[in-house]
Amino acid sequence: MDRRILIFALAPFALLSGGALAVAQQAGTAAEARTMLDRAVAALNANETAALAAFNDKDNNDFHYRDLYVFCFDLTTGAFNAHANPALIGRDSRTIKLGGEPIGQRIFDIIKNAPEGTVSAVDYIFPKPGTTEPVPKESYVTRIGNEGCGVGYYK
Repeated sequence: MDRRILIFALAPFALLSGGALAVAQQAGTAAEARTMLDRAVAALNANETAALAAFNDKDNNDFHYRDLYVFCFDLTTGAFNAHANPALIGRDSRTIKLGGEPIGQRIFDIIKNAPEGTVSAVDYIFPKPGTTEPVPKESYVTRIGNEGCGVGYYK
């Protein structure tokens, strides 16, 4: 068989296989979420202002990878100062309710009441970036100074 014909014949299979692989790799894992949170903590400890700017930069692959992202809020006001959804910046995290559950208040309380540096896992439902349908999610959350931060992955 002519090599060009073989390559042409196999091209659709390669494209379909690669597409399936790309779809399967879109979801971040628990381990990747925890690693991203550790990077976020290190960045906040080094320079809080620069870290928050990096968390809000969607082109920064250290803090936006697949469907993983860092979110942070001020522990005095509750206001988000980092999130993948720019519409949430400045909103009081404690007011977020999904399906009647006060998820924002629950996460705020877990972080506020834990010793600094303690990482807790929180299960809840939340829409994936760019969607409105809430789906199961688990976030690793912690307190760094006056910041409550987390990184979640969709189950």
